[in-house]
This record gives sequence, C-alpha cells and structure tokens, in this order.
Amino acid sequence: MTEPELIELAKKAAKNAYAPYSHHTVGAALLCKNGKVFLGCNIENAAYSPTNCAERTAFFKAVSEGEREFSAIAVVGGYELDFKDYFAPCGVCRQVMAEFCDMSTFKVILGKNGGEFKTFTLEEILPFGFSPQNLKDRTEKDA
Repeated sequence: MTEPELIELAKKAAKNAYAPYSHHTVGAALLCKNGKVFLGCNIENAAYSPTNCAERTAFFKAVSEGEREFSAIAVVGGYELDFKDYFAPCGVCRQVMAEFCDMSTFKVILGKNGGEFKTFTLEEILPFGFSPQNLKDRTEKDA
C-alpha cells in the first residue's frame, strides 16, 4: 500500500472522530506487515484524560485482533477535518508505537491537504525512545 493510499484511509477515519471539545479531528491508518489496515480516530472525553488518540485507537484495535507486526502508520489531523498542517503523534502514541514496532524501520507518514506528506522512521520522531529492547538489555545484564 502506498503512502497516499494510507493517507486517504486516515482521512476517512478522521470523519468518525469524536471531538466536541477541541474540534481537532485526527485519523490514523495502521498498516500491518501482512497487509491488513486498521483505522483509528480520536475520541475525546469531557474529563480530558480519558481521551484516546487516533493512533492508539488504531493500534489497540489491531492488537485486540491479534496483530503484532506493523510496518507503517499514516496520520492526519486538523481543525474540523481541515488538514492544512502536519499533525504528528503525541508522546504517548509514540511510546505505544515503540512497544510494538522496530524503531529503525517503522514508518510514520504525516499527511495534509493537497496530497502532501512527509515520512519519518519512528526512531526519527522518538530519539532515545524506551522500548521492550531496553528491558531485555537490562535483564540480560542481570543474568
């Protein structure tokens, strides 16, 4: 699947966003290594902290369906479906990605209006990230 195709799916997902407070609609399309795609949107809550981002929604849907291997995620976001700027994942979403993805190969594709997009590795947007490998390295040192 191409980057533009994933971005279009992310835009489709954003239409389902529940964002009555910020009015910032976000959509994500998560590509599994087997070719399956899981969509996610942001879901706000009046208490704010229970809010869930589009990226985590996509990951949690995929993981709950048994998927564990991912190759890319496309993300779009903006005020009431106006994707005029790039909308990067928050730190919590980046950390969830680090739990399941290879930092050096997993692609994060940021899209906006006009078909423009930028692609980064997870490592580029989460330098010095903490992943399961950090715990494995630690337990191997203790052994």
